[in-house]
Amino acid sequence: MLVTGDDLLKVANQHSFAIPAFNISDWAMNRGIFEIGEELQSPLLIAIHPDELAHVGDELVLAIRERAHRSSVPVAIHFDHGATIDQMLWAIQSGFTSVMLDGSMLPFDENVALTRRAVEAAHAVGLSVEGELGTIGKTDSEAEDGADEIIYTKPDEAVKFVEATGVDSLAIAIGTSHGIYPSWMKPELKLDLLQEIKAAVSVPLVLHGGSNNPDAEIGQAAKMGINKINISSDIKVAYHVKMREVLADGSVREPNTIQPPAVEAMKAEAAHKIRLFGSDGKAGLY
Repeated sequence: MLVTGDDLLKVANQHSFAIPAFNISDWAMNRGIFEIGEELQSPLLIAIHPDELAHVGDELVLAIRERAHRSSVPVAIHFDHGATIDQMLWAIQSGFTSVMLDGSMLPFDENVALTRRAVEAAHAVGLSVEGELGTIGKTDSEAEDGADEIIYTKPDEAVKFVEATGVDSLAIAIGTSHGIYPSWMKPELKLDLLQEIKAAVSVPLVLHGGSNNPDAEIGQAAKMGINKINISSDIKVAYHVKMREVLADGSVREPNTIQPPAVEAMKAEAAHKIRLFGSDGKAGLY
């Protein structure tokens, strides 16, 4: 069934688990995520970044909506890292049921003002909004935008931000980065900071840059109050590494030969995240 992001995350917040938000970039990836979510009876967040949406076209969102209506698990379609009001309107018109306004690189007051405008636009048509406070790092040129230096979310500012904007969920910065960490970079989450923020605000909390983090830390974050964890690089790496292996046989050419093994590799990685974050078997709560 098709739902809003708020519908999904309120339940996750009440029952202390996190839902992976899987960024997809083509229909084969989308089908695979639906299949593994239904197999494990996990609620699903299908996430698409503005760059990904420009690549695949708005029409894909309509196809995902149709698939979600037929799904045995609750599904929200999330517009990831929108940066302007025009992009919010684009997402609303395209059929997303959850939108993010990322003003994290702006001064606090400007972030508040822009996010509040996004909330007013989305709430007017019954959609939920995710805001972001603090900055996520960036590990390589292929990763989504991020800051050169992480600015950690302050609990007191988180309280003010949620009250001033009316956001339905809040992405916080506790030490993650977008992309795949190079060998010399060792991520370390500030779980004590997460605990402080969770105690201070009541809305569901979101963690971006969820790929390539140690299982122990990211799994603990899900138990301690993170309710949505964005996973993009990990599933794309699994998908395309397997695809390169298949394409090493220069005689293959048909998508129905090339893509299925890649989708299966991606599904295995997605299944690991679903179980790690505790969303498996939770579809029955909705």
